[in-house]
Amino acid sequence: MPAAIEVEGLVKSFRGHRAVNGIDLRVPPATVLGLLGPNGAGKTTTVRMLATLIRPDGGSARVAGFDVVEQAHEVRGVIGLTGQYAAVDNEISGWENLYLIARLHNLPRRRARARVDELLEEFGLADHAEKPAGRYSGGLRRRLDLAASMVATPEVLYLDEPTTGLDPRTRNALWDSVRAKVREGTAVLLTTQYMEEAEALANDVVVMDHGEVVASGTTAELRAQVGEEVLRITPADPLTLDAAAAALSASGLRQVTVDDENDVVSLAMSSSAELTRAVQALGRSGLAIADIETHTPGLDEVFLTLTSEAVAPSRPSERPIVGGRTP
Repeated sequence: MPAAIEVEGLVKSFRGHRAVNGIDLRVPPATVLGLLGPNGAGKTTTVRMLATLIRPDGGSARVAGFDVVEQAHEVRGVIGLTGQYAAVDNEISGWENLYLIARLHNLPRRRARARVDELLEEFGLADHAEKPAGRYSGGLRRRLDLAASMVATPEVLYLDEPTTGLDPRTRNALWDSVRAKVREGTAVLLTTQYMEEAEALANDVVVMDHGEVVASGTTAELRAQVGEEVLRITPADPLTLDAAAAALSASGLRQVTVDDENDVVSLAMSSSAELTRAVQALGRSGLAIADIETHTPGLDEVFLTLTSEAVAPSRPSERPIVGGRTP
């Protein structure tokens, strides 16, 4: 199936700084691609190029089959954009904001009115339709902004950190609206720093840092890049932390770490057989264990590990165990 967004080697520099450095992206129709990265990673610059707001310095990008440089006018006719800040006119009502957008998209007057009414109902804005947008709450302004980006039922929708600052109820309502558009066939490029949002909406995820793609895949695939499941063991007596770690190491298990701050012994596991071996080793040791749990790396940990803002893998309170002894 032809891609809704196809990017190859895209480059953009500002005053000698490479904001985007040769990235590749592909978004099929009716899917969501989550574009993650810290501030300054190049996410918004990428969206602006794909929305024809700025010209790339190199590479190529096609949206719905149209080249973003050579066919910018055609691209603008098939996209919707919700930026980081609500782009609505505060002096006119919510209804008038949407009607203005509809007429700019050349919808006939009758169809424009009907479309505005549909969107006001869909985004829970009908009761606020006649109120000036400047009197809307932040959540209502965000809903209005997202509704404006969907007036023309775009083939491709760009959402640049769309739920920043929203309360959980409004955020979930926006998620439902995005899912509905994807079911109708819209392709979505979503930039976000909320890992929960990426997990909730994205089919695939691309992680950017310093203008480059540092990882890509499904959320499960990204977790696998960071590491295996971790077994966390809490002895009943914190004084036996080292003894529990030594018992695990003596059984041939590797990557055993003692966390003195949280009174936990951690073990990175690469197979279920290692879980069985760990439980057996602890049983032979005769130590009383208060709790055993497995932990799968979340997207927050994936994000921190894959970008330059990653924390050190071991905190000062964590000590690796080598050969049954603390180094």
